[in-house]
Amino acid sequence: MATSSIVLIVVIVIAAILLVAAIVWVARNKRNQHRHVAAEEIREAARDETLQVRQREARADETAARARAARAESDVKAAQASGLQQQAVAYRSEAATSREQLNEQWDRADTMDPASQTPETPRTADRREHQGH
Repeated sequence: MATSSIVLIVVIVIAAILLVAAIVWVARNKRNQHRHVAAEEIREAARDETLQVRQREARADETAARARAARAESDVKAAQASGLQQQAVAYRSEAATSREQLNEQWDRADTMDPASQTPETPRTADRREHQGH
């Protein structure tokens, strides 16, 4: 083989290596460029989704605040109901005491008046009749 043939083969091999290296370099750049574009699209979608997620979070926070307000209102109503129940018990006790005092007055009046003690009109009937007047 001649020296020129060897040089030509070496030049062709070097050119082939350079061509393959260039193709690999271009392919890698193309792949990186596609990845960059795809990543930007994902980032844009994430930005859009971020707004929607923030709106959902705000809606959840608002609903939780309304729930806390409703619970507080319910607690106030329960406290009011408890107070009213205690008031009703006190009124019932006062009424029972007043009823006992009233019955004692009827008994005293019946004891003082012998005409009120007839068999046709027992004490309870007198009380009912007089209570209506």
